[in-house]
Amino acid sequence: MHGRGPGMGLYPLFAELDGREVLVVGGGEVAARKVAALLKAGARVRLHALEVLHEDLAAALAAGRIARLGGDFDPAWLDTAWLVVAATDDVAFNAGLAAEAGRRRRLINVVDDAALSTFQVPAVVDRAPLVLAISSAGTAPMLARRIREKLETLVDPSLGTLAALFGRHRERIRAQLPDTSQRRRWFERMLDGCMEQAYEGGGAARAEALFLEELENAAGAVEAAGSVALVAASHAPDLYTLRALRALNEADVIVCMDGIDDAALEPARRDARHIRAADPEAAAQRALQLAQEGARVVLLHGAEGAAAACERLEQQCAQARIACRRIPGIA
Repeated sequence: MHGRGPGMGLYPLFAELDGREVLVVGGGEVAARKVAALLKAGARVRLHALEVLHEDLAAALAAGRIARLGGDFDPAWLDTAWLVVAATDDVAFNAGLAAEAGRRRRLINVVDDAALSTFQVPAVVDRAPLVLAISSAGTAPMLARRIREKLETLVDPSLGTLAALFGRHRERIRAQLPDTSQRRRWFERMLDGCMEQAYEGGGAARAEALFLEELENAAGAVEAAGSVALVAASHAPDLYTLRALRALNEADVIVCMDGIDDAALEPARRDARHIRAADPEAAAQRALQLAQEGARVVLLHGAEGAAAACERLEQQCAQARIACRRIPGIA
């Protein structure tokens, strides 16, 4: 094995394993987790295990989803594998398997042994087809998992559906918006939250219907690249919803209705511009104006006296084709 020098890291890649053979050695819980992830990626898994199989592996074998290799381990099995995973607790066997894989130029992951591995399996945030991977190069897997947990709260589930729609309608998007800068502004509009409520209200089908509607009207909509998020202020910053925190951290400008305490702004992006308005109607009109100028705006409102102004602002944004979403607080 060759060590990495200072400043050198792993080369990140995403492997296309659909229909390709992967050899997994081991029959316990760890092997079961690895096999489940490989099957999800479409890999053809061949399994070698001397011990009794974990119940999930036994079920996959019975269903014909994996193939089991019997007898003593045969290094020739490596010749047809694209990747190898060693999930055994036999240190000497793992070292020998890693050496055999190296001689055949097969990438191998030896679970919990970064020195023997030639690839690492990252912690993953799965919003397929959007996938975020985090790796500590095998040095601190718990740290990678902790970062994954934080990202899970920041990446909305609707983004996976949106990514799939971008791919599925790529040619139609290019035809509708042939100008690159115009297309980029439209992408920014779609990413500014207008899909979240559609996805939440009707799932992927409703999201696609809105997506196609927005695409149909794209030519007239892209000039207004700003957005508005209506966020219910919280007297205790740790009571904001995850969606509200995302909006506060993405905002260019935060417009506050009268009576909002400074503590409500604590979780917001530090360089965001703060504007206070004397009454709900003035705050709503200022938010609309800023969004028309291209800013990402959060209108931070209280529970009382704001409903009518917020409803009118939503209607005005719809008429101006500006992305607008309402983010409720915790009752």
